[in-house]
Order: sequence, then C-alpha cells, then structure tokens
Amino acid sequence: MSARSALPVIAVATAVVVLAGCSSTKSDGKKGPGGLELVSSGTLKTCTHLPYAPFQVKKDGKVVGFDVDLVDLVAKDLGVKQEIVNTPFEGIETGQDFTIRKCDLAAAGMTITAARDKVMDFSDPYFNATQALLTKKGKPVKKIEDLKGKKLGYQKATTGGIYAKDHGKGVELVEFEDLGLLLTAVKSGQVDAGINDNGVLFDYVKQNPDTKVTAEFNTGEHYGIGVRTGNDALRKKINAALKKAKSDGSYDRIYKKWFGTTPQS
Repeated sequence: MSARSALPVIAVATAVVVLAGCSSTKSDGKKGPGGLELVSSGTLKTCTHLPYAPFQVKKDGKVVGFDVDLVDLVAKDLGVKQEIVNTPFEGIETGQDFTIRKCDLAAAGMTITAARDKVMDFSDPYFNATQALLTKKGKPVKKIEDLKGKKLGYQKATTGGIYAKDHGKGVELVEFEDLGLLLTAVKSGQVDAGINDNGVLFDYVKQNPDTKVTAEFNTGEHYGIGVRTGNDALRKKINAALKKAKSDGSYDRIYKKWFGTTPQS
C-alpha cells in the first residue's frame, strides 16, 4: 500500500448490520492471550490490500513483506499465528473492517492521518514515508507542475491522490484501484507519471530499470498499525512489540531484508 489516504467515513450502517450478522466476520467472543479478544481464537487476523510491495505482496502463493514480518513479531509475543485478510483499502481506512470484525488489526502501509484517527486507533509510528513520482526513464518530470496537459496516475483512497489533487492544477488525473494497476500504467505509457509512497516506488524501480523515481515531496508521513477504536489491549501489545524490535535489532534486520539498507536515524 501507499500512504493510503484519508477518506471521510461513509454512512454504511445498513450494510454493517447485515455483514456483522455473518459468522465469518463476527468475533467468536473468546479471549486470547492476556485477555485479548480476537476475531478468531488462536489467530491474529491482519487486514491489508494487495499488492503493496515490499510491505505486503504475494510470492509463491504466500503473502510476505515488511509489514507481515513486523506483525509476525506481535503474533509470536501473543502465542498465536498471523492470518492475512486481503480486502479493499476503503474498508480498512474507513474503519468498517473493524466494525464488522473482519480483522484484529490493519497493517497496510497506512499513513496516520487525523481523519483515520477518528475511526480507528493507531500504534506508535513504525515507518517514515513521503510521496514520490515514478516515470519511464528519460522523461523530464521533476515536479507535478511539469505534467501540465499530461496524465498523472494515482491510487484510489491514498494520500498520493490527495497530494495530486491539491497540487495538480492543469494536470489530467487518472485514478487506479490498486498499486499494481498504477505501476503497469506508468510502465506501459498509459500515464506520463504515477504518484505514490517512495518506499514502494523505489522497490519497483529495482526490478524495472526502465522506470525511475524522478522526484520526492516532503510530506512527512508516518505509517501506523490500526486497531478498532478503544482496543487499547491490542494496541499496547503492538507498541511493546515494536519497541522491543527496535531495541533488540529485529526491526533493523527486517528493514534491511526488504529495503536493502538499515533505516536512517
């Protein structure tokens, strides 16, 4: 995912009532380790939206990535197994997936924003991000203003989309449902550039040398792991796991595994 954005909460009360009645999305009411109530006993269900390499991506039939490895640390401390739930990002960022008990937490390369903080609670920040531009190599695009009269692609429901709308005067904006479609559009020339989080774009360029990250914008974003509003028990467990990982070197090891370098201090 991309600094996936902050959309207003949509009134979906009727749909929520219907979905909440389904046994597949309903909490089994059983307490997990430390008195935590999990959606399904014995598992820690993580909502995410694929693909969002290197944070979450399916390889050889298994979902792997930076976020996955971090949440595995939380699951290990709780004595349970992590289960990935691939779901549309809108359901995550509006808090609906927590309301219908689809998952226990959301780890989706998700930027902490004021709007999202109203519909869920966040862990401590665990990753610094900013927006960036991706183009085919050789295109003279250094800023959004260079795209006037041209096409700029963005991923639906992301902070990249918000940034493009705020700064893309005279630019033709094209929305894509997910990151994979956006990246393909840039590579195929369907759009002249794409905007998304710098982490995922730099990862893409490694495997696609005919593309290039031509600009970054200092948006000062921070990713957080989301939980249902008021679920302080789980939020505190996540924060404790993140703090431990940063102190014992696990965080740096996982970071280097997925980004090829250690995080800048």
